[in-house]
Amino acid sequence: MDLGIKGKRALVCASSKGLGRGCAEALAGAGVDLVLNARGAEALEATAEAIRTAHGVEVTTVAADITTEDGRARALAAAGQIDILVNNAGGPPPGMWTDWEREDFIKALDANMLTPIALIKALVPSMMERGWGRVVNITSQSVKAPIAVLGLSNSARAGLTGYVAGTSRQVAGKGVTINNLLPGIHATDRAASLDKGVAEREGITPDAARAKREATLPVGRCRTHSERSSLKSLGGLISGSHEMRSSWI
Repeated sequence: MDLGIKGKRALVCASSKGLGRGCAEALAGAGVDLVLNARGAEALEATAEAIRTAHGVEVTTVAADITTEDGRARALAAAGQIDILVNNAGGPPPGMWTDWEREDFIKALDANMLTPIALIKALVPSMMERGWGRVVNITSQSVKAPIAVLGLSNSARAGLTGYVAGTSRQVAGKGVTINNLLPGIHATDRAASLDKGVAEREGITPDAARAKREATLPVGRCRTHSERSSLKSLGGLISGSHEMRSSWI
């Protein structure tokens, strides 16, 4: 599928593994050059080399914590002119409503609301000047159907959704779209972490917690990062000209 984005340049956050990597691979498959970011340098470099070998695109890596000012500054300095921004970051830990204090909410907001907003504010103005740009925020299905133990994530991602709903309509006339992907549970490190939390609370093994969760899914298992974080969903948001669309993966 030719999406007309070959030769564009994308910054993909938290992209050494999981859904971030899936998005990076999908973009590389369309001929997009990449700037990949993650905290762990070893996994990041391994992912970058795999993508270079498979797709022949230019891949720049920035090992940094994108949720910090320093990490964002380093990523932006290395990125140069960016046409496509994929915002992504690990979610806050699960828990009960009685567990969370003000600082827990501040950390969640910093990572999953304020960091994407900071990157949008840094990169969208130049996209508007050039008359073309795409921003995709990987959030969560909990924006539509809040998950009880993910109160921190529910709150932060809902805040980002509200910000994007207004901002996307303010920039669309300049050829820039901002959209959200709302993934359900996938077979990622995040899912394993959630299973571990359930196991500890219920006194069962992580494998039993995973089996219990997967039994509630229509296909009886989690999707992998490559099954639908592909051009079918991501590509529709990047190649389209609509203002705002929430898409499930």
